Amino acid sequence: MSGSRWQADADYERAGLAGHLAPGSSPALLLVDPARAYVDRDCPLYAGVEAAVEAMRVLLSTVRRAGLPVIVTRVRFRPDGADGGLFFRKVPTLSVFAEGSPYGDFIDGLAPAPDELTVTKQYPSAFFGTALAAYLTAGGIDTLLVAGLTTSGCVRATALDAMQHGFVPVVVEEAVGDRDPDVHAANLFDIRHKIGEVWSMERVEEYVEEHAGVVPGGERP
Repeated sequence: MSGSRWQADADYERAGLAGHLAPGSSPALLLVDPARAYVDRDCPLYAGVEAAVEAMRVLLSTVRRAGLPVIVTRVRFRPDGADGGLFFRKVPTLSVFAEGSPYGDFIDGLAPAPDELTVTKQYPSAFFGTALAAYLTAGGIDTLLVAGLTTSGCVRATALDAMQHGFVPVVVEEAVGDRDPDVHAANLFDIRHKIGEVWSMERVEEYVEEHAGVVPGGERP
């Protein structure tokens, strides 16, 4: 840890920004926007996040083997972007997610299985304007393992809304990415201190193994 990072951590702790949320017994994986746009070099949103994408594949495989729920989000707009409102106007390059564009397709190996939930959204948070919260509540989910793209945008917004809806967000450090490493690190720092937990892949895999086969409510079938 660099000296400046250590000083920032110490300052946040003195300010009382050092609390922790204990993950529950009924987790699910929420994979945020694993879209081709971020890994296709011909797309203006290309972000150089290949390492994070590979970690997502590993995490997805681990969660599936454990028999835990998986939710995958995608962004889709009408051709004119009218359903994206001010967000679409603020970020015109979101046009790459318009209907018919291949950039909105799932990255190879990260598409949801037929029995997994796909959430289509038009705004950063996976909760805004969707039925995600109702789905999680009905399924007895209390913890969300959050992976995906990008850290400063849809991952952060989703983690924040997860906390605000009463679900413990655990962001998987190696399985999220952003186009700028400093922005990525700053947002993980902020999530860790103000929103939820940021865990290493190793720690998440141990947690997943502990809860393999657990049905909603924290019981094994």
